[in-house]
Amino acid sequence: MVAATNKTELLAVFDGELARLRQTLASVDEQTSTLSSPEDTTTIKGIIAHRTHWMGLFHQWFEDGVAGREVSVPAKGYKWNQLKAYNAPLYLKGNDTPWADLLREFETACKKLRSFIASREDHDLYAQGVYAWTGKWTLGRYAEASGPSHFRSANAYIRKTVRAARQV
Repeated sequence: MVAATNKTELLAVFDGELARLRQTLASVDEQTSTLSSPEDTTTIKGIIAHRTHWMGLFHQWFEDGVAGREVSVPAKGYKWNQLKAYNAPLYLKGNDTPWADLLREFETACKKLRSFIASREDHDLYAQGVYAWTGKWTLGRYAEASGPSHFRSANAYIRKTVRAARQV
């Protein structure tokens, strides 16, 4: 999928991907949320906990950058090739959290990220070099990776997991 290049496109992809994910999540209850894919031990709960956490990371990066603090992308002490180790405890924490709580936290994170995007101008989101910590990517691209792209992959994983469970 082609990345958004302005705020209007970003909000449209955000809303579309989130609507698709919400439609899938509507059929997931506490028991179903504990399922994992045949190829992966990550539960649906873990997926939602992970997506919620990464939306929070986006805000942390932005806040640290604006405050002139060191921005640790992806996270302090981790490189991009170490995401498996970084994400593992996020998935486990999700497993120990009630489904209703995870969904509430996810919705709160979604609203916060959407409000953040909506409150920014195209220049802030898509001009190169506005924020040093974003490197070659723009702020909008980071927001898309933290939200809509994660919604899309979560939806695909959850649908695949539920479908596989029905075939057993």
